[in-house]
Amino acid sequence: MLTSDNAFSTALTLILSMDSALISIVMLSLQVSLMAVLIASLIALPLGAALALWRFPGRNVVIVALNALMGLPPVVAGLCVYLLLSRAGPLGEWGLLFTPTAMVIAQVILVLPIIAALTRQQVEALHGEYAEQLNSLGLTPVSYTHLTLPTNREV
Repeated sequence: MLTSDNAFSTALTLILSMDSALISIVMLSLQVSLMAVLIASLIALPLGAALALWRFPGRNVVIVALNALMGLPPVVAGLCVYLLLSRAGPLGEWGLLFTPTAMVIAQVILVLPIIAALTRQQVEALHGEYAEQLNSLGLTPVSYTHLTLPTNREV
């Protein structure tokens, strides 16, 4: 059994020696995380902007659901993905269980509400600040979504 000193020195040795197994694990982790953020951003940025700019029945329910999902424990997300992708699950025949794709799906579930809620909050703030000016220019909420989303990167 490794003691904490032995474990630390072993880990440091693996890092400093650039162990190929360690490098492949780190690269897989980075690929999965970056792909999940990219996919979640493609969905969550327009969703957050739409929630900020449009009023529709059930909007508050969607906002509360997004805020509640921000606190979703990773174990629950993993369990839901497992139940969906297991052989007895509805997507079990796809054979994705225990693959990087399943990890991406779980991470998208975790990060999507965070991105959408933060986008909604930021677009609402920008909309409150610039709404009169944009309306005076004759722009509709749909047309000035393109103007406010790039500004979110600067804040």
